[in-house]
Amino acid sequence: MAITAAMIKELRELTGAGMSTCKEALVEADGNIEKAIEVLREKGQAAAVKKAGRIASEGLSLAYITEDKKVGVVVEVNSETDFVAKNSEFQSFVKSVAKHAANSKAKDIDGLMEEKWIEDETITVKEALTQKIAVIGENLNIRRFSRFVNEGNGYMVSYMHAGGKVAVLVEFETDTNSDKLEEAGKNVAMQVAAMNPRFKTKADVPEEFISKEKEILTQQTENDPKCAGKNEKAIENIITGRLNKELKEMCLVDQEYVKNDKMTVSQYIDSVAKEIGGNISIKGFIRFETGEGLEKKEENFAEEVSKTMGN
Repeated sequence: MAITAAMIKELRELTGAGMSTCKEALVEADGNIEKAIEVLREKGQAAAVKKAGRIASEGLSLAYITEDKKVGVVVEVNSETDFVAKNSEFQSFVKSVAKHAANSKAKDIDGLMEEKWIEDETITVKEALTQKIAVIGENLNIRRFSRFVNEGNGYMVSYMHAGGKVAVLVEFETDTNSDKLEEAGKNVAMQVAAMNPRFKTKADVPEEFISKEKEILTQQTENDPKCAGKNEKAIENIITGRLNKELKEMCLVDQEYVKNDKMTVSQYIDSVAKEIGGNISIKGFIRFETGEGLEKKEENFAEEVSKTMGN
């Protein structure tokens, strides 16, 4: 497959590797971006792969909980510029989208866009968006939403960071209504915002993910000069240790608690439960980062790409 400048640029932004290195990886992977990422990781040339893509587009992510505490939702609405993202009319629209999503029966964005708008049932959500675009004068997009529904034993807490750059919703499963739950929820939500866990517990990590990580770590270890000459058992222990370290960083309950690194998040929750004399566990969490996986307007890489392509 012909390797294009756009493919090289995409891989560069996803991995942080150099242009020529990205081109070589794409050639080896026959143009497959995901495979090229694996190639770079195996060679230790992509230490921090941003699989979701670079945080790029503007807008607002917002976490909202209904007054009756029955439903919690996180939405992301994008704008072209940060100027509009800070506009009060845009922010008011995003809040309305969140309220609509909380009351919606839709399973996805397509379904939500066809529903009657919560503030005016004579139009659809899609038509409400079109009208807002005309008023604000900039392209807008209702990108995604996710929600929790309280089944009777839940307690939800929302948190927004950096004016809506990150929005988090945390749900506890609990048998108590202690005021301490709000504080604990905020603390865990801030943990999620700061540390960006991918899973709640190790039990939630798919076997396919673990297998793939083992493959990549095996290649990394084989290419690591520090591991040269070590026996098979030692190599296996190194791979296991590295995998466990990765999983600890990815799983919320096993992460070091940001407010006290002497305990894990799980231990922090246990300490709160003991203090209030009830049972508490993390039922789930949602974290949206505005622009996650989307790309900014093109920067000028023309000269660098041209050199890499040999033009």
